[in-house]
Amino acid sequence: MDATVLGGKLASSLVAPLLRKLFRSEGPGAGLVDKPVRLSALVSFRGEKRTLSEQDVHKLAERLVAQAVESPGEPPFPPDEQIAVTGTLARRLLALGDLDMDDVQTVRLGHHELARRLHYAAPAPDGLSADSCHFLDHTTDWACLNILEFFTRRSTFVARTLVEQTRAQAELIAKVDELISRTPRPDARDTAFERRYLPFVAERHNHITIYGIDLRDSPDRWPLEVAYLTLEATADREPDRAAAPGEDPPARTGRMPADETLDKDPRVLLRGDAGSGKTTLVQWLAVTAARKGTHIPYVLPLRTLIRTGPLPAPADFLSAVGCPLSPPDGWTERVLTTGRALVLVDGLDEIPAADRHGTRDWLRALIHAYPGNRWLLTTRPTAVRADWLSQEGFRELSLAPMGRAEVATFVHRWHEAARAPEYEQRLLDSLRTKRDLARLATNPLMCGLICALHRERRGYLPTGRKELYDAALAMLLSRRDRERGMGTVDGPELGEAAQLELLQRIAYALVLSGRTEMTLETAERIVERALPALAPAAGKGDASAVLRTLLLRSGVLRRPAEDVMDFVHRTFQDYLGARYAVEEGHLDVLTSHADDTQWEDVIRMAVAHARPHERVSVLRELLAGDTPRLTLLALACLEHATALDPAVRTEVEGRAAALIPPRTTGAAWELAEAGPLVLELLPGPESLTNEEALGVTVTASVLGSEEPDGALAVLRRFRDHPDHDVRRQLAGTWHRFDAEEYAAEVLDHLDRTDLFLTCESPAQLTALARMRPWPDLAFAGPYSAEDIAAAVPEPGTVTTLGIHRNPRLTELGALRHFTSLNRLTLFQCPDATGLDRLRPLPLAELVLDPVADLTGLRSLPSLTVLSVVQELPGADLTDALPAEAPLGFLFLGRHSTDATGLRGLSHWDTLHTLSLGPLTTELTAADWREVAALPGLTHLYLNASIIRDLPASIGRMPELPGIEVLRVPSMDGTEHLAALASRLPGLHSVTLANKPGHSFPVSGFQPLFPDADLTLDRR
Repeated sequence: MDATVLGGKLASSLVAPLLRKLFRSEGPGAGLVDKPVRLSALVSFRGEKRTLSEQDVHKLAERLVAQAVESPGEPPFPPDEQIAVTGTLARRLLALGDLDMDDVQTVRLGHHELARRLHYAAPAPDGLSADSCHFLDHTTDWACLNILEFFTRRSTFVARTLVEQTRAQAELIAKVDELISRTPRPDARDTAFERRYLPFVAERHNHITIYGIDLRDSPDRWPLEVAYLTLEATADREPDRAAAPGEDPPARTGRMPADETLDKDPRVLLRGDAGSGKTTLVQWLAVTAARKGTHIPYVLPLRTLIRTGPLPAPADFLSAVGCPLSPPDGWTERVLTTGRALVLVDGLDEIPAADRHGTRDWLRALIHAYPGNRWLLTTRPTAVRADWLSQEGFRELSLAPMGRAEVATFVHRWHEAARAPEYEQRLLDSLRTKRDLARLATNPLMCGLICALHRERRGYLPTGRKELYDAALAMLLSRRDRERGMGTVDGPELGEAAQLELLQRIAYALVLSGRTEMTLETAERIVERALPALAPAAGKGDASAVLRTLLLRSGVLRRPAEDVMDFVHRTFQDYLGARYAVEEGHLDVLTSHADDTQWEDVIRMAVAHARPHERVSVLRELLAGDTPRLTLLALACLEHATALDPAVRTEVEGRAAALIPPRTTGAAWELAEAGPLVLELLPGPESLTNEEALGVTVTASVLGSEEPDGALAVLRRFRDHPDHDVRRQLAGTWHRFDAEEYAAEVLDHLDRTDLFLTCESPAQLTALARMRPWPDLAFAGPYSAEDIAAAVPEPGTVTTLGIHRNPRLTELGALRHFTSLNRLTLFQCPDATGLDRLRPLPLAELVLDPVADLTGLRSLPSLTVLSVVQELPGADLTDALPAEAPLGFLFLGRHSTDATGLRGLSHWDTLHTLSLGPLTTELTAADWREVAALPGLTHLYLNASIIRDLPASIGRMPELPGIEVLRVPSMDGTEHLAALASRLPGLHSVTLANKPGHSFPVSGFQPLFPDADLTLDRR
């Protein structure tokens, strides 16, 4: 009910006297002697001396409701809900006594907010109609308006208001005076300096640099705002500390955007592996704060602070990091004192362990001297123990690895910054299809390396991925630290060759054990055995110290748990393990595990490291296995075999050519059994026949459940393919992929001509709303007609609609939104009713199998094609089927003729095709006379079960010379068709279709139809 209408029904002149009874009257005065009077003391139904009882309040509510109901006009709500409405209104009025405020505070609150509080104090009961709830809310709002009007007219209100204003002004003046006394007033020099300093910080840190990349044409730095990617930070456990006085409670969420961590908690210790984006996050926070002017950022890289001398006092923050600007005396202290500072301390792991305790003491002193600022400290995971700064209220978070969506965003922004958009999509496809490459691209550093290598080679990754791993390891093991100006941090200084030797021994031990983790004790024993052979590293530390250095600085190892270590990427383990196997001559060990898919990447990397004659040995061993998977593994190894015997290369490619591309659907399924390795090898669509293109899409579709990223990368290449079977395959495999992503990458690009799209899940229905219109749609699953109509953004564009396996479909009225609907199929919708509601639609074709109610079928006059699979009501077909419809095709299935037979069939003299399914009642001579009376009938389809199970039906068939086309589906080969052939002398075409699982030669039936084209439709 509109508020103005309600106002007319509840006039203020009538409501005010009723509501005034709720409150006690008071004498004049401002109430200066006693405490402020709360509403609980004002209302007249509370306390020992109350003048109204709760029963009186209920009666008052009854009068208010009755006044609205009895006034002229439309009733505001259903009559049977009047008692419930009255009770709820009474409870809301009684809730006035529970509000902890006085009349002045109530008027300041406003009548809308007062009504909202009363609403939450006494919500409407479940089951109340929308009209009743609407009436209650507006009545409460109207009553609150009159209550506030009553308060403002009380003799004490104005006096009390003046007193409250005087008190509030006095408190405000006192607080402002205290703030002025505590806060030093910055002079004009501070403001002028900050106008120079903030743009300087924003410009200085507004770039990203990749260290250790030796590429001619790829930039090593680009604008931060273009390429920055928001990563996520995770918390292993919730914070233990309580909130400090005046501070918001610490954040308690396990996962959050990394650049929002300081918004949720002002002190954060952020851990992250090498290249995970810690320093980039520090830069982003500094640039953002500088541009917004919300905080004054100080970027303090510890490696620089330690190198230049003792850790600086606030006055030396800028000079210690090489800032050329000279601040006014005391400026930094004034910023810190007022809590305006954002202190970003980067790289705790980049200073020696002996200096870290001093660094903690330095931070503690600053935090206690200048509370109220924001502090971020970054480190690699193993540099300091857990809870290292927990006593100072620091929350510990870790940067999470990049997910698939984040990698795609990074690649896009990198290519945008590098002005190389032409290489972006090809790289994304490679990242999706090449699993080891995707496992490598999990942080910004490695993603940047891959992007740069890909662009350097004009859109191709290295011919063998060995070059990529060589570049990555060189960067991580030595060049990155060296080019960042870092010297020895902790423990022995190991050269790149020594690090590689130790790492590959650890990797090979993991490969042999079939694991990806080992204990620190096991790793120490491996290092200890290797140290004597490493002359440069000998005498520089024991195994424990060397392993600690590898964990801290290599960027390749990590410690996921207290006594456990592993490689940051499985691909590094496979690469380094394969390198050691080749050096030790263990290629036979690798090939003996070729049947194990876990060894695929190790074998491929071994071929990359091996010498030419060793590659021949490995490839011949794989071909000797003589299985599709091993043949394809050999083909994948060719990518890494720069030098190879031409005869062996030719043999591998020849054997693989018989498998790829698959030329039939069966071959495609067999190829998919070789596993995700296949995805890297699938060609196309260029130079493929339609059959081969279909085979490739079937293979990729089958692998979609196991490797969705790689399969999607293959399928998207075929989204513009013109062949109908290929397009149908692409549309039909939607369920194997993320609904939104597949819709955007593939479905929304398909040519919709003669193509059905089936939606089965809620996610698919959501994705459907974001695509271009589909004229032919199907919905499978429990959705109401309203759900289906709401899922289609432009229902007027839909011409064909199928609704399948839907127990929730009842009333069909909502389908009238599909104003252009020409064909409708209702399959296994047993509770569907309301066919008559579809009369306004231009329906020409209708399939019912089955529905709850056929009574509305007769009201559909535009049908030309009708299929019914259920018993028809009445004694005659004209009792159930639309008599006015110009039917040209009619299918009657199981049980359809049990009650009606074919009586009345001759009414539809427009029929040209009659199809009879597996009937359960024999056809009579009268039924066949109805058939014979159809003047234009030329096509007859008879299910083979009629011939097998109801042979008397064929015996009663008269000669039907007008039948030119015969189709007999569901044959098992035992049927006798001679009687049928003799009664159809005018046949030109005969199609026999086998039951699934049955086969028979068509030649045995050819003599029966000498003048007709006989074909077998194999199922």
